[in-house]
Amino acid sequence: MPAVFRKIRWLAPVLIAATLLAGVSGWWAERITLTNGYDLICDHRAPAGVPLGSRVRLYMDTAGQNFIEVAPEQIASSQFVKAAKAAEASQPAASKTEANLTPGELHQLLATAGQAHDLNADLLASVVRAESAGHPHAVSRAGAEGLMQLMPGTAAKLGVSNAFAPGQNIRGGTAYLDSLLKRYHENLALALAAYNAGPAAVDRWHGIPPYRETRLYVARVIHEFNRRVAARRAHDLTQVASR
Repeated sequence: MPAVFRKIRWLAPVLIAATLLAGVSGWWAERITLTNGYDLICDHRAPAGVPLGSRVRLYMDTAGQNFIEVAPEQIASSQFVKAAKAAEASQPAASKTEANLTPGELHQLLATAGQAHDLNADLLASVVRAESAGHPHAVSRAGAEGLMQLMPGTAAKLGVSNAFAPGQNIRGGTAYLDSLLKRYHENLALALAAYNAGPAAVDRWHGIPPYRETRLYVARVIHEFNRRVAARRAHDLTQVASR
């Protein structure tokens, strides 16, 4: 078993619309489409400016405890959509780790999941970067959800009841990647291709499918993984040399 991978401004009309829609039956939210192609369901947002500087804060819950910050130019479009009632649409965050993740908290979740499945946390971090760019509430155009972009059917099979809970999502995504690595005899490229395009496509083509998106995805994840491994090794060597 290869050890290397095992062990936009907030305008007044928006405010007015949000106020009017709040009294309508059901829950109205804003679907934000980012320039990287990901969709986010946003309860409300805070504009760029003091104290956020040039960033726009997108809140995923009414209480304002769950949010991400993006640059205005990262927002490609937005529209109001009617969803289920807030209580049904999302589960409350159990802790800070389940809400707005810091890099350290994300790393801890990845390290814990990696240890449980003997997978390198840097590999998992590389998958997170390619899948969701680290946004816990990212939703792809195909309907994949969360940090490692689990499809609802896959999430259910993995025992993930709330794909937007980072801990659950990462545990499920890691278990899924682990199963694919075992299925393809520790061939990382094939496992990543299956994670992106599905095992059926890999089996059908007897290798990485000739899909541009999948080939770019596999290359992107492996490149990022190699970069992280090299950076960590360089850091370790520097630490040793400084002693």
